Amino acid sequence: MTHRILILLTLLVGMILPATGQIVNFEKSDKQIADSIRAELDSRPYFSLYKDTYFVGGTVLGGTPDAYNSDVKFQISFQQRLTKSVLPFHTYLYLFYSQKAIWHVFRNSLPFHDLNFNPGIGLSKFIIMKNKLVGKAMLMIEHESNGKDGIQSRSWNKISIAGEAYISPNLMAHAKYWIPIVDGKYNKDILDYSGIYQAGFQAISNDSKWVLDMTLVKRKGWNPLNFNTIVQLGYRINHNSNQFIMLQYYNGYGECMMDYKQYHSRLRIGLLIRPRFFSDF
Repeated sequence: MTHRILILLTLLVGMILPATGQIVNFEKSDKQIADSIRAELDSRPYFSLYKDTYFVGGTVLGGTPDAYNSDVKFQISFQQRLTKSVLPFHTYLYLFYSQKAIWHVFRNSLPFHDLNFNPGIGLSKFIIMKNKLVGKAMLMIEHESNGKDGIQSRSWNKISIAGEAYISPNLMAHAKYWIPIVDGKYNKDILDYSGIYQAGFQAISNDSKWVLDMTLVKRKGWNPLNFNTIVQLGYRINHNSNQFIMLQYYNGYGECMMDYKQYHSRLRIGLLIRPRFFSDF
């Protein structure tokens, strides 16, 4: 009888201990999984692409193409992560730099019309909920100017708050609001043309061959429809490549700092190089 009781007790203890262990592990699993996700993201290269890098050429829509309304536009953009997610609230510090150019390749001597420089520093946090990466929040200080002097000088600074929501592996929504500090003497009204906030989305096809971006930049004013519109459609050249053939459409103002007051409606085609994951904006 005693042996039977001992056997029963042993079986009960054997059943209780694993169950207790599972409960303890489950309570820790949320943090453990979040930490493992964060560690995997931190293990990625410190230097990487930031916004889209592209080289496109095209002309005006709704008019007759000529050397004065046709051009090449290109942008390079990268970031350098300075820390891992070890700062307060699991944030990390990073530097970023983007440079955009409008190049009049169809005119004599092929002059560059405008070069825009956009350096900055930011604090970013990956948002992990229910053991999934669902987004990213960013606080940035950035400068943008065209490097010219005199009446052609354009310059402003921004304190920007941005967010990205990863709705699915194929869809990301983004928004960005900035507090402007306009120090350029000849562009005091830049908010009327280059905007006060932006929002958009990026969608990737299930086979990862197609990517579609749309960004709306709200210009200052009460008119709810005064947006600058940027639409990009890209087709991946090779499955293992991050290079795309891209069609880009721009409609509105503020396409470059020199001509921020001029309305542009341009359709261009060329090469797009983008991150493996979603791009920043």
